[in-house]
Amino acid sequence: MNGRRRRALLATVTPMLEPGERVEVTSLVNLSSVSVRRTAAFGIASAIASGGGMAVVPVPTPMYLAMTDRRILIFRADPMFAKPVEHTMTIRREGLFRSEIKERFLNSSFVLSSPYSETSLKIIFPLIDRKARNLVAAALPVAA
Repeated sequence: MNGRRRRALLATVTPMLEPGERVEVTSLVNLSSVSVRRTAAFGIASAIASGGGMAVVPVPTPMYLAMTDRRILIFRADPMFAKPVEHTMTIRREGLFRSEIKERFLNSSFVLSSPYSETSLKIIFPLIDRKARNLVAAALPVAA
């Protein structure tokens, strides 16, 4: 993430921090948040609707991610300007675990899960931000 985007994200995150909390990682990512049951039902419905010839996949949304020593904060990214637009979710890090990292040609991803929710969050990092991906991945245990 370039300096201008990082400064804009930190300016938005700083007032939300708890006393003593510090930002460890910032990144521009794509997210896809769908439950396992909903993904399977969506795939079946799209196959039926298209006559089995074409599948429709939910499109990831560009977001800003700020990981602190306690939480992961997610903000919707403004596509025209280098700034976060709205706070969309906060996830406590305690109890979170992740899948193995999936490497692709232009990006890499892993899935965050929690024992308290049946919805998982797929985080897709751009190729140029592998350092942030590695920092986030190192902070979260891999699912057994």
